[in-house]
Amino acid sequence: MRNTLKLAGAIALLFLGSDLFAQGGGVLSPGQMQDQLYLKENAPNRRVIPYTYLREADVIWSKRIWRILDLREKMNLDMYYPVTPNANRRSLWDIVVASVKNKENKLTLYNVSPFDFDKSFTMPMTKTEADTALMKIVTVVDSNGNSSNQGQELTSQDIMQYMLKEDWFFDKQRSVMDVRILGMCPYKKATDQNGNEIAGSTTIMFWIYFPQLRPIFANAEVFNVHNDAERRTYEDIFWKRQFSSYIVQESNVANRTISAYRKDPLDALLEAEKIKGDMFNLEHDMWQY
Repeated sequence: MRNTLKLAGAIALLFLGSDLFAQGGGVLSPGQMQDQLYLKENAPNRRVIPYTYLREADVIWSKRIWRILDLREKMNLDMYYPVTPNANRRSLWDIVVASVKNKENKLTLYNVSPFDFDKSFTMPMTKTEADTALMKIVTVVDSNGNSSNQGQELTSQDIMQYMLKEDWFFDKQRSVMDVRILGMCPYKKATDQNGNEIAGSTTIMFWIYFPQLRPIFANAEVFNVHNDAERRTYEDIFWKRQFSSYIVQESNVANRTISAYRKDPLDALLEAEKIKGDMFNLEHDMWQY
């Protein structure tokens, strides 16, 4: 019995020694060096959680909402950075661009109607239109002092906002107020014909059908300021509503945005908070105590 225990201890020490050698005590080639404590398997292998099946008969109330997600807000900075992609993280825009260019994803971009946000997925872009939408015009000066306008790819620094199109509804089968994001639309910095930035202005770009983005977002990590070992994915951020935004339109008979009847920015913000409060109160009133 004693000899068996000694043999088991020797084998354990052998494996421990080989592991320590591999992690830092041995000679490794550049291709074998691992710039992390462990091999990450969670995010790369994540699958999208399917939506709960929903019947028309179970929806007793619904409301369509359009909201703006501004990346300049502190709570949304984890979607804006890193400006330059690194080995572990990419900004929201870099993920969107890579997804559009990857033919395997089969993402379709849709033209935006500035007068009717409800026409989100009715006007698909051609390849030429999609390529143009991902570019910006910049003024380049050569060594002789001659200037010319050239196209450059948009970067994370050019994308300031995203519009989300979503449906809120009360499911009587589960007795919950729920939400489904249907579309995402990026906004880029507005520029004049010479490529000069117009301060404080943005330009709406195109719609993407959000359910097509979910499998891609599920495998992309987002920075966690509190714990590097507990990084979530973009899918988690949108699923758990861990972002800051404000409402710009609700479904209404005249199909107007809030800014169309609340000209003052402060009044528009207060109207957005009123819409949010009305939905909260409606959910609360569904219950009887």
